[in-house]
Amino acid sequence: MHEIVLGDVTVTRVWEYFGPVDITTEAFFPGASDEVWESNAEWLDHHFVEPDSRVVKSGIQTWLLRSEGRTILVDTGVGNHKERPYAPVWSHRETDFLDNLARAGVAPEDVDVVINTHLHVDHVGWNTFLDGRDWVPTFPNATYLMPKRDFDFWNPANNSPAVLGRGNQNVFEDSVMPVYDAGLAHLWEDSYDLDSHLRLETAPGHTPGSSVLTLTSGTDRAVFVGDMVHSPVQILEPETNSCFCEDPVQARQTRRRVLGWAADNHALVLPAHLGGHGATEVSRQAAGFAITGWAPFSPYAKEA
Repeated sequence: MHEIVLGDVTVTRVWEYFGPVDITTEAFFPGASDEVWESNAEWLDHHFVEPDSRVVKSGIQTWLLRSEGRTILVDTGVGNHKERPYAPVWSHRETDFLDNLARAGVAPEDVDVVINTHLHVDHVGWNTFLDGRDWVPTFPNATYLMPKRDFDFWNPANNSPAVLGRGNQNVFEDSVMPVYDAGLAHLWEDSYDLDSHLRLETAPGHTPGSSVLTLTSGTDRAVFVGDMVHSPVQILEPETNSCFCEDPVQARQTRRRVLGWAADNHALVLPAHLGGHGATEVSRQAAGFAITGWAPFSPYAKEA
């Protein structure tokens, strides 16, 4: 099963990639305790970690929402044919993402809104596709919602120093500016209401403009958290950042705040990259949080 219904909103998981991402748990999550990996190995292994190499396994997926008659995509993954000299795992990919989107009943021209929770390499790739020698918007009828703080931060003209270093090289030029130049980008600040169910809010730390999308419909609640959580260990130990967080202190504060809201409101937490069932419910537990249940999405059946 790849689709659930939350109130009046349908949520579909559209995948691009699942597999190892060439970085070990120790390097990816330098603050995580050995104990959290060891004591939870039975369920972390295979879905989230390669058991022998301890390399992190990640899903690259887009959340497809249907709300109030509109078709909305949350994050657009890596994309095909992109030159990524400092992120080789994402360089020159050849995936069938658009076919997977079609299987969910959506053609590129059907998309009304694209949300980039932030502007990292693995969240904006399908914003564009290669048409001859030109990068052009993949979703020609969509409004692309981009956080202005990230747009300014990743603009090479501003030469902002980044923890990611050159890992985002070419991303602005091939996946952001073509959309902006086509007049399809809306740069928002602080918050943005999409409709009566969906609201974007800034959630900085991982990047200056990182955002979350909250869903409130009927009695159902959910929050799409982007890269605020890469792994379940960051729920169990919320002080754990990824090595890619631009502001570690702010990232921890944001994670605690958003997970606290999710726990208090019985909201489903939908990160951008979880393998397994892809999303989870959480509760408060001692100084952190516990995983109380997984979403009914089917785990990935294969790696790609």
